Amino acid sequence: MTSSAYDTTLRLLSSRAPDATVCPSEVARAIALDGAWREAMPLVHAAVDRLVQEGRVRLSWKGKPLSTRAGPYRIGRASRF
Repeated sequence: MTSSAYDTTLRLLSSRAPDATVCPSEVARAIALDGAWREAMPLVHAAVDRLVQEGRVRLSWKGKPLSTRAGPYRIGRASRF
């Protein structure tokens, strides 16, 4: 992996509009070597869980907020960051 999933998630979010979201697979693609992004997904999920716990990101699916990561989800900036 070229960069941590935690840092990459925050970097991708900071490069977008404040209300934009990021797909977890986009984070995985950004950190994966040799196109093996699916293998990076457990690292992304763990980083997202930590970011949610720290209150740095929010999760949603089809515009509806999620309290925890379950099934498909999008990652957005938490309102306080």
